[in-house]
Amino acid sequence: MSAHPVRLYDSLRRQKVPFQPVVPDRVGVYVCGPTPYAAAHIGHVYSAVCFDTIRRGLIFLGWQVTYVRNITDVDDKIINRARETGQDPLALSAHFTDEYNADMARFAVLPPDVEPRVSTHIAEIIAITQKLVDAGKAYVVDGDVYFEVATFSAYGRLSGQSVDDLVAGERVAVDERKRAPADFALWKAAKPGEPAWDSPWGRGRPGWHIECSAMSATHLGETFDLHGGGKDLVFPHHENEIAQSQGAHGTHTFARYWLHNGFLNFDGEKMSRSEGNVFSCTQIEREVGTEALRFYFVSHHYRSPIDFEYVATRDAAGALLDVKFPSLEAADRRVEYFYTTLRRNDDFVAQGGDGGEGAVVPEAEQLVPAARDAIADDFNAPVVVAALGEAARLANRLLDEGKGVDKALRRRSLARLGRDLRAVGWALGVLGADPAAYARARRDRLVRKRGLDVAQVEGLLAARAEARKAKDFARADALRGELTALGVEVLDTPGGTDWRILDGAPA
Repeated sequence: MSAHPVRLYDSLRRQKVPFQPVVPDRVGVYVCGPTPYAAAHIGHVYSAVCFDTIRRGLIFLGWQVTYVRNITDVDDKIINRARETGQDPLALSAHFTDEYNADMARFAVLPPDVEPRVSTHIAEIIAITQKLVDAGKAYVVDGDVYFEVATFSAYGRLSGQSVDDLVAGERVAVDERKRAPADFALWKAAKPGEPAWDSPWGRGRPGWHIECSAMSATHLGETFDLHGGGKDLVFPHHENEIAQSQGAHGTHTFARYWLHNGFLNFDGEKMSRSEGNVFSCTQIEREVGTEALRFYFVSHHYRSPIDFEYVATRDAAGALLDVKFPSLEAADRRVEYFYTTLRRNDDFVAQGGDGGEGAVVPEAEQLVPAARDAIADDFNAPVVVAALGEAARLANRLLDEGKGVDKALRRRSLARLGRDLRAVGWALGVLGADPAAYARARRDRLVRKRGLDVAQVEGLLAARAEARKAKDFARADALRGELTALGVEVLDTPGGTDWRILDGAPA
């Protein structure tokens, strides 16, 4: 069975175009990964979730995906941080790479099929640099190797600007040894205390851009399908990748399509520790849960900017005291709604079966086709989220008001909706947890945040159970009222009595 056709917005062509891969039904994807010199934050999560959702979407549509995401483990930032901390640069990078991968897993980001590192691809980097030197596209100065931008006439096509405009808009270091200000380093001569490897130009290390050209060619070929990254990488990184890759391999295409995710904005501010808006993965997990952040991100189109909302409380000196995330709290409540729907649906089907083979109500057949069409239209995740909402509303309507519907038809429809909600949720990286386990984890988090006395709650629940057993329903209702006053909702389910924290309940 062939993969579902896709139209995507190609940054190079600046329009939506039909996706036509090198090999039918197969897609090779290269995404620029992290430079691991510190703990990951939500900016890292945002980019990773964007391209993980694209990857999942392609798989959902039937494509066979090879997903390559690199690790830049040799870089000025790593070297400077290692110098500050007295650590070995490669050891420091390896530590934060492991942390990064663990953090991304918390947000349901699938591990890459291949995760190449600069330090393990030095030979390939030297080889492509030598090709450029031999082709007259690069020149050597005192052990440094520079790409000569003037030798690549298409330079600036991705960003849509001239070389002069790009240089004027970018802080370009003054180096009189370069033939032109826009020329960029492919190889850097060794400096004391830095990682270095032998090369035809002396000991040194790779420049930033050449690594991706070498690693993408190694693992996907000299021409491959999709190249992704943040919009901040369009210039100079991706522009330079195109120039050096096509300069080394000839005039054929490097990446056939370019995808770039939008910016993550903070009330018009850049992310900075001084502003208190560098939010760690652990902080988000503690405050609202990891799935809430993922759901919030996929509720926006990957190309659109996100204005991330937070409310900071500061002391008189401006020091940060507390931070709240209204939009993430809303996303958390939305995720809970879906899991509550799934839990109710699962309980209903488990009690009486799935209704066997046969037709379902027509509306129950709409989720997967709607999701497929939205994903095929430039990975339009917000439309998929809306379709999930429609399906969940239908499920709740059938659960609450479906007694007039044929019993077997109702059960088949609810069983179908449960399966499809999970299948489409997988395409977005959400709704993959066991509903009961999710509910317990969310409740435990809210209990900790609100300082609720769990022993008191359980005591009132036990007393209510005794009152109901004794048929003292007035007493049971009064105890329910006491629990409600504490911000607790009692849930009488087929499996027994449970409880959850009411939204907006007092601390």
